[in-house]
Amino acid sequence: MSTPSTERPDSTAAEETFRTLCLRCLRPESVCYCGQLNQVQTGTHVVFLQHPRERRVPVSTARMAHLSLPNSELHHGVEFEHDARIRALAAEPGTYVLFPGEGAVEPAALRDNPPRNVIVVDGTWSLARKVIKVNPALRALPRIGFVPRKPGNYRIRKEPAAHCVSTIESVCELLGALEDDHDKFDRMLSAFDFMVETQLGFVANRSGPVRYRVNKAPPKPRVPAEYREQAHRLVALYAEANAHPRGTGFDGVGELVQLVAERVHSGERFEALIRPRRPLAESTPFHLSVPAERLLEGQPVEEALAAFRAFLRPDDIACAWGSFPFDLLRHEGLQLPDVRDVRLAAMRLFRGRPGAVEDAAGKLGVTPAAPFAHGRAGKRLSALSATLNGLAAVAGELSPRTPRP
Repeated sequence: MSTPSTERPDSTAAEETFRTLCLRCLRPESVCYCGQLNQVQTGTHVVFLQHPRERRVPVSTARMAHLSLPNSELHHGVEFEHDARIRALAAEPGTYVLFPGEGAVEPAALRDNPPRNVIVVDGTWSLARKVIKVNPALRALPRIGFVPRKPGNYRIRKEPAAHCVSTIESVCELLGALEDDHDKFDRMLSAFDFMVETQLGFVANRSGPVRYRVNKAPPKPRVPAEYREQAHRLVALYAEANAHPRGTGFDGVGELVQLVAERVHSGERFEALIRPRRPLAESTPFHLSVPAERLLEGQPVEEALAAFRAFLRPDDIACAWGSFPFDLLRHEGLQLPDVRDVRLAAMRLFRGRPGAVEDAAGKLGVTPAAPFAHGRAGKRLSALSATLNGLAAVAGELSPRTPRP
């Protein structure tokens, strides 16, 4: 089934250009290509993973390809390890990733047993490689690669080599080879050719000088000032799950079995061990460093969540390392109103992947206190509280920025 994208137009871009956008293709109405779209049915489910930077490129073609294929999905991001939908797709037999590399097979070799799903990463070659690199589930998938029948028509963007083509061209090439019917899928390129010719026409008819957009935005702080100014509202949060291996009948997010929290400013603490509702996975006590009998003697989940709600204050900001604790609580029916992913703040500060929360604390030069909670969760929570204190110390400091056209 087709999963329509719920992407909203970039309001900043709309304000800068003062042009009305088409809400379907997200292009200015003067260059809207929707009238040229040809929808084509295919038995292979196509999943587009678009890098956020590529999403901001006006002439990106992943959305165009998605609108042309009813049996497709479009997702945005870099890391998808905590995305339940992408994890489920990657786990399905017959799922491939369209990306050249060692062991990649030609599409024609799969005609007798075509892929059930094909994941297509949309971005420049360097961005696409990064998406593959940081997602182990994608790295583990079998790959499809090919040499296109002809050079691409992407004349409004510079490709690194003659055999490199746009996302929509590569998908047409792939599906045409899988179904041995290139004419069927070449019809999708009408909108692409229209966009290219329209853009080239504007360039040829330009009467004034080339416009450059000067970045006049003031420097942004490396860490938002709220980590210092709102320190009294920050609550460090860590959660553990009873997670079963895939294929055991209990796939999914997992169920909450441990919840720990600490109000960083005052030191108030919360811990709950929660009795599993499913059979306890053999690996859970080992990974959590909590004896199985302690987990099996835990509180009912309703009682633990009620106690946690009583611990929270209306203006608290829940802070976690990554989004998994929030997803786990949401899965149990608890939606926190104000949350922060501390890992994202650390990535901005260190200008790259910060590693585990213990690594971030070390880079910030802060020492975690002795854990008050059981097992791995206690150690991780202590490191998270220390990291929040470290971020507060540098919050609000400006990051140098070089203006560019």
